[in-house]
Amino acid sequence: MSDTVATARPPGEAAPAARTGQQDAAPRPPRQRDAFFDNAKYLAIVLVAVGHAWEPLRPGSRAVTALYMLVYAFHMPAFIIVSGYFSRTFDGSPARLKRLVTGVVVPYVVFETAYTLFTRWTSQDPDRPVSLLDPLYLTWFLAALFVWRLTTPVWRHVRWPLPLALAVAMLATLSPSLGHDLDLQRTLQFLPYFVLGLLLRPEHFRLVRRRAVRILAVPVAGCALGVAYWAVPRMNYAWFFHADSARELAAPFWYGPLMTLAAFGCSAVLVACFLAWAPGRRTWFTALGAGTLYGYLLHGFAAQAAKHWGWYEPAWVHRPAGVLLVTVVAGAVMTALCTPPVRRVFRCVTEPGMPWAFAGRER
Repeated sequence: MSDTVATARPPGEAAPAARTGQQDAAPRPPRQRDAFFDNAKYLAIVLVAVGHAWEPLRPGSRAVTALYMLVYAFHMPAFIIVSGYFSRTFDGSPARLKRLVTGVVVPYVVFETAYTLFTRWTSQDPDRPVSLLDPLYLTWFLAALFVWRLTTPVWRHVRWPLPLALAVAMLATLSPSLGHDLDLQRTLQFLPYFVLGLLLRPEHFRLVRRRAVRILAVPVAGCALGVAYWAVPRMNYAWFFHADSARELAAPFWYGPLMTLAAFGCSAVLVACFLAWAPGRRTWFTALGAGTLYGYLLHGFAAQAAKHWGWYEPAWVHRPAGVLLVTVVAGAVMTALCTPPVRRVFRCVTEPGMPWAFAGRER
């Protein structure tokens, strides 16, 4: 979600030539953002907002719950896979550690504190202490991203990274004693998606963007929605949250490893469908892809405020027209939060430069 994601070269673009002893007199032009990834990030972040907006509408509506389940099966996996893809070059160098601190740690501290104070103010949890070890609401992603990025060199050097990451996630479902520190349960269960992103190459993204794959994605998504509708009274959709152990979901312990594999396969297919539909050309929302971190971190205040002020209480909101209106409003709010003016206002806490905090030259 961070702006560092889209500064990489577009898929298929050749790497810059190695430096020689004689430097070129002309300055190197800045690398261009890839419209495909910006488009995908924007569309995924809109689905995050829509999913949160649908949450209070689930009771009593099988259709909304099915849509909710379908969206949760792939929207965060898509973000995590893309985050892993653009973390491939993380090597623990001073420059990259600085970006990890300014782009992940600082926003985590600021928004964890802000969400805790907001939760107190809205009386949802008036006695909740400010704890940087227990991520609140949306901030779990930043805590997880910090852990994932720090471990990137390990995953890039082990022989079978994806099977190993899946084994870690499967074992996590057997361990209810992991606790809430840095939301470790969710960090470990989502780990395979990040590792998958590390393993992907530009040609893999070109493959899912082929016309045949885009056409095939239509019936696949339709079948997935049908299965979700069927599964609503038969399955606990909390498995797609990857936040709890099997025992905490009132399931036999052996469900955990099986559901980890099943959810991973399902999510991977749906992420491929989602990426197949993401436009590769520049669109009116391409530029908003650079602001998805802002939208992600800020929209939670609007979602929580809507519940606190009773915006979901009128009966008409739970009817089809109301659900449609809620969906449109959620998308519009997220779109506004990704715009350049919002980024300029909140850059000081979301992407601070902080030159005073670091010593030595970056390499």
